[in-house]
Amino acid sequence: MEVSNQATPNKKGNPYISLEASMGEELYNVSRVSPVRCIYRVPYRLRHVHENAYTPKLVSIGAFHHGNAALKPMEEHKMRYLKAFLDRSTLNLSGYILKIKAQEERLRSCYIETIELDSDEFARIVLVDAAFIIEVLLRSYYGHLVDEDDCIFRRPRLIVDLLPDMLLLENQLPFFILEDLCPDFIDLSSGGTSERLSMVSLSLQLLHKMRVSGIEGTAQENVVNIRSQQVKVKHLLDLLRTLLILPISKSQIRGIFQHFPSTTKLHQAGVKFKVGPSKNLFSIRFTNGILEIPKLTITDNTELIMRNVVAYEQCEFPFELHISAYVVILDYFVDTAKDVELLVDYGIIKNCLCDNKEVSRLINSLSSGVALYHGEFYFSTVSQKLSEYCDVRWHKSIANLRQNYFNTPWRTISVVAAGTFLVLTFVQTVCSVISVA
Repeated sequence: MEVSNQATPNKKGNPYISLEASMGEELYNVSRVSPVRCIYRVPYRLRHVHENAYTPKLVSIGAFHHGNAALKPMEEHKMRYLKAFLDRSTLNLSGYILKIKAQEERLRSCYIETIELDSDEFARIVLVDAAFIIEVLLRSYYGHLVDEDDCIFRRPRLIVDLLPDMLLLENQLPFFILEDLCPDFIDLSSGGTSERLSMVSLSLQLLHKMRVSGIEGTAQENVVNIRSQQVKVKHLLDLLRTLLILPISKSQIRGIFQHFPSTTKLHQAGVKFKVGPSKNLFSIRFTNGILEIPKLTITDNTELIMRNVVAYEQCEFPFELHISAYVVILDYFVDTAKDVELLVDYGIIKNCLCDNKEVSRLINSLSSGVALYHGEFYFSTVSQKLSEYCDVRWHKSIANLRQNYFNTPWRTISVVAAGTFLVLTFVQTVCSVISVA
């Protein structure tokens, strides 16, 4: 007779009751996915391509990177900014702590994962970091608020290195808490009048100072656009993405992406390149053989900014992958440094890195690990038109003649002269044959 090791139910009771109880407790404690979540961990498929682009160098904002030893030196500066923040406010420290405690559950829900910090420590982090962000924005907007002993704004290189940290996906604080904590500042303007600006207004001014490529319009115009479209900004990185996609046409036909050649091969196929009149990165047009691409300035911060906007979009907007579509089509335009050189020559790319190979590497790696929603590619029409244009052999033949035989006035004269000589020789031969006959 076979003996089974499997336990059998006991008629007197359930032998699995302890397992059932423990699993039941686990299920009870499973939290729902919060609808207000907006601060994510960068997905591994993106992070492993260039980890440094997602990691703060100088300052931690929020819970994810708090306690990082490499960022500890900035904590003292944060406390100085908190003191200045409280000194210029009409509310005391106790009042701000109460405000954060009242919003703690909502704040924790903004994170994609459970934050394993006790209530007091979490409130402390939020208050210190929120005050720091508000002070940075205020001092950037109102230059006269910068003291002579300001250890950040009086060191230009430090503030330049600090600002990109504030745009990292894992280094965000929700705008609602910044708006709630931002006090009724008195007599901030240099003219001696009371003034209160929204966090969006202050942040827009900062982003414009960073000269992020692709932002169209002035800071004031963008404030009006955001308000008119009733955009609810979630945090600073969300504001940046909003600025980049705000002018996007909702009537734009979306569809399947069509493969097309790189810039060099498009040029060889007869495509003419032109700098688009719009600053908006999405205003890529192809009409009558002319490809218009808005100017893109590549700086030291371009890679970090684009990677974090894409990472945020991949997590928060899986069906509205507009920035993701842009980095994909950019990757198709650029295969090698030769493609970058052509785009620089046409004025489409402004290369502040100087090295075309480095720009080529940067662009080629931006789309690594990026997922696109099938059938919803924003540039489907452009990619389809380019693919169809390059399939016509006649376009390539004409381009070959133009680029190899008529590319300079002297070559044109030489070709015309040679052609004329051949025609005259042919006519002379025909006349000779006729006269002999």
